[in-house]
Amino acid sequence: MKENAHINICLTTQHLQVLSAESVLFEAAISSGLNGPGEQDGSGCTPRGAHEVVEIIGEDVAINTVFVGRKPTGEVYTPALGLQYPERDWILTRIIWLGGLEVGKNWLGDVDTMRRYIYIHGCPDSCEMGVPLSHGCVRMHNEDVLALMPFVTRGMQVMIHG
Repeated sequence: MKENAHINICLTTQHLQVLSAESVLFEAAISSGLNGPGEQDGSGCTPRGAHEVVEIIGEDVAINTVFVGRKPTGEVYTPALGLQYPERDWILTRIIWLGGLEVGKNWLGDVDTMRRYIYIHGCPDSCEMGVPLSHGCVRMHNEDVLALMPFVTRGMQVMIHG
């Protein structure tokens, strides 16, 4: 891991990058909130501003592991499971839980990113990337979220803009 690396998420281009002072270390397409950018609890929007990684969950589970309430359910996602439960918002493979750093914008009160359970996480590979479709989280294809993990540390800065 390069010192001073951080994650940059652009909602306009639906793109995530890990940047260090000298280079792009990783990049991938994402899918953010269907309701656009916004910080309000219950909005289904993706919060903007300065954040940090507060928790990394699922580092030792198999790809496509299903999470509910940040706990593995024992299920492994398959298209058949997706058809069986079409209403579920699938959180798969890894969870990178974000916390806001800007008081009144994305931290504390009814705009608190962590209390809103905003994550970077895996989703079914059939989910379209490059288009806002989530409930506010930042979705990635499973292979991409796995490739991101070696760069992520607790406390790492995450900037969400656009």
